[in-house]
Amino acid sequence: MTQERPRKAVFGLLPWPERQAIAEALRTETIGGLVLLAAALVALVWANSPWSGAYESVRDFHFGIPALGLDLSVGHWTADGLLAVFFLVAGIELKREFVVGELRTPATAALPVVAALCGMAVPAALYTLTVTAGGGSTDGWAVPMATDIAFALAVLAVISTHLPSALRAFLLTLAVVDDLGAILIIAVFFTSGLNFWALGGALAGLVLFHVLQRLRVRGWWWYVPLGVTIWALMYNSGIHATVAGVAMGLILRTTRDKDEKASPAARVSHLVHPFSAGLAVPLFALFAAGVSVSGEALRHVFTDVEPLAVLIGLVVGKVLGIFLGTYLAARFTRAELNPDLAWADVFGLATLAGIGFTVALLIGELAFPDPAQAEHVKAAVLIGSLTAAALAALLLRRRNNVYKRLWEDEERDDDADGIPDVYQTGTGAHVLPDHR
Repeated sequence: MTQERPRKAVFGLLPWPERQAIAEALRTETIGGLVLLAAALVALVWANSPWSGAYESVRDFHFGIPALGLDLSVGHWTADGLLAVFFLVAGIELKREFVVGELRTPATAALPVVAALCGMAVPAALYTLTVTAGGGSTDGWAVPMATDIAFALAVLAVISTHLPSALRAFLLTLAVVDDLGAILIIAVFFTSGLNFWALGGALAGLVLFHVLQRLRVRGWWWYVPLGVTIWALMYNSGIHATVAGVAMGLILRTTRDKDEKASPAARVSHLVHPFSAGLAVPLFALFAAGVSVSGEALRHVFTDVEPLAVLIGLVVGKVLGIFLGTYLAARFTRAELNPDLAWADVFGLATLAGIGFTVALLIGELAFPDPAQAEHVKAAVLIGSLTAAALAALLLRRRNNVYKRLWEDEERDDDADGIPDVYQTGTGAHVLPDHR
């Protein structure tokens, strides 16, 4: 008689090294998310104030080096330049997940990957069905696909909920897979007029970047000029420049040598992540979120089929996709939900993932070159994200007493040794921190 394979708990206690890495990443993203919210609010107030002309003048002001094809507006510098830093961090986090995180084995990767893929596919499908039925353009199918982890964590901070670390880690992994999907979509579907010489130069630069990593060459004076060159060549190739950022993030070494306290990827992330979360993304939001919120502009969100489809994709599609994907993946892998949680908690988390601010705004700009239509789509992203945030706040606050108890159990450290007691009793054996 064969013994039945034991069931794995979904959203159970994270391994100690993984929890440390997740906590550091989420701490930076939460602070950055609060700055992001402030920047978006400033953009909305400024763009709808008597000084809206000054906002447009600053956003559209051009500077750069025309001879190198880099004479860009302030808005484009933030979207093509600063967001490359954001995607550099996303690439590092993605590789870390594949090497030492939740995505390193098929068994642990199945649940978040299936949930993320469903969370991208269902919003895209709902968008396509909506615009097809209304006779609109399918160009914006990718707009409601991405989750904005910084915005979502800022909402958690504002509503002061004690969401368990496993749920926060799941949300982060979802966003990482979303970011990978977004960058692939940008690279494949929003590329036109390829300059093969520039593309060849960018690829050669990436090969050199890889060789320097393999040879253990150290020193920012090697990598910063090379990284800027790769970015400029990628921009001139016709492929969106943010692809350069994620490519370099994936190349950076995530394992440390014996003489290293931290891997190159960890060191770069530690230095660059605060800049990305606290400055790069908020500046992008400042010049991307300044849309009109007049009655006429809001009317277009609900009467024009493309903005309405974006709204439905974010508020309905993300929830259905992530919740159903998580449920089906758990059933398929014979996993059981943590007995301290309920599927209502997963539903609340799926609702929170409907916040699709930064990448959704970027793809909206790429998908709709017409400024008027792009403004309406951006307004739909803002309304959809705010609606998802409000619904998630209601759902998660209802269960906050449960979350607080779980959080207190996870954090209890009676012997004050810096490691929670839950990792030193029973099956949670003492595990030394991993400094990779």
